[in-house]
Amino acid sequence: MTVRQLISSLVLIGILAACRDKENAVAPQTQAQQDAQLPAAQPPTGFTSQTATVNGVRLHYVVGGQGEPLVLLHGWPETWYEWHRVMPALAQRYTVIAPDLRGIGDSDRTLLPNGFDKKTLAADLRGLTQQLGYPRISLVGHDIGLMVAYSYAAEYPGAVRKLVLLDAPIPGVEPYWTGLLQDPRSWHFGFYAADGESATRTVGTNIRQYITDFIQKFAANKNAFTADELNEIARVYSQPGALRSSFDWYKAVYSLDIAKNREYATQKLTMPVLALGGEFSGPYILPMVQSLATNVRGGTIANSGHWIVQEQPQAFLDRVLPFLAE
Repeated sequence: MTVRQLISSLVLIGILAACRDKENAVAPQTQAQQDAQLPAAQPPTGFTSQTATVNGVRLHYVVGGQGEPLVLLHGWPETWYEWHRVMPALAQRYTVIAPDLRGIGDSDRTLLPNGFDKKTLAADLRGLTQQLGYPRISLVGHDIGLMVAYSYAAEYPGAVRKLVLLDAPIPGVEPYWTGLLQDPRSWHFGFYAADGESATRTVGTNIRQYITDFIQKFAANKNAFTADELNEIARVYSQPGALRSSFDWYKAVYSLDIAKNREYATQKLTMPVLALGGEFSGPYILPMVQSLATNVRGGTIANSGHWIVQEQPQAFLDRVLPFLAE
């Protein structure tokens, strides 16, 4: 072999090796991929994580305490962990059940036609409470969870002892619904509902940053969320398909929920209702709920934005516990 042939062979070997290394190279992980691998948040002391198959889906829930059943329904972009700060205090008097709504957390994310309207999510909850042996419950809902709680109370009025509704509109209830959509901060309703795939692509691979910015926009206390809470939100919503699935809660608002809520509104709720909004977020909550129920009290939580349980957890307990005890 001549020197020239030897050099050519070595160059060829080098090129082939470089190609092989490029093929085998592992692309750097995106922020979402890193966040999806974070350890899951653990239930508070005295609580356990459970699952149940109801209404054709597997629901994850955290349960603890003793006494009458009290169900807590989270909003977007949260999970059962929204309630972890207040669950121990509530559990001193109640059996507390905090599920992940269909579509997020450790509950099923199967994309089912019309599976994310609030009547269906309420039916999920009804199946869970019946399976657990609780024909009658008290119910607390925030944000999307408020919409589900209202649907539950309207569909199963005899199964609700007390109802607490926290800082969110009920789609289709006027003039509050139109008023909210005119607020520039409510742009996300239409954005998420119009095309979940496009919205997911727009958010991109740093879901943590997007959601952190979103939380900040609706908070009076910009430092209300702890690092652990933000980590859990980032972990859950960075799971494959999770963000996309959660957007279907909003799609169903326009396709099904508005019409159903207007139907519900023709028959006022009669169980006791506590309606609370953040001082800087939901002053409309009380009059809105008064238009839908006959036995309503409430108002605003001082120095709070939308995230009442994170921004003012003690004030939340101070208003909710006496109401539930009556």
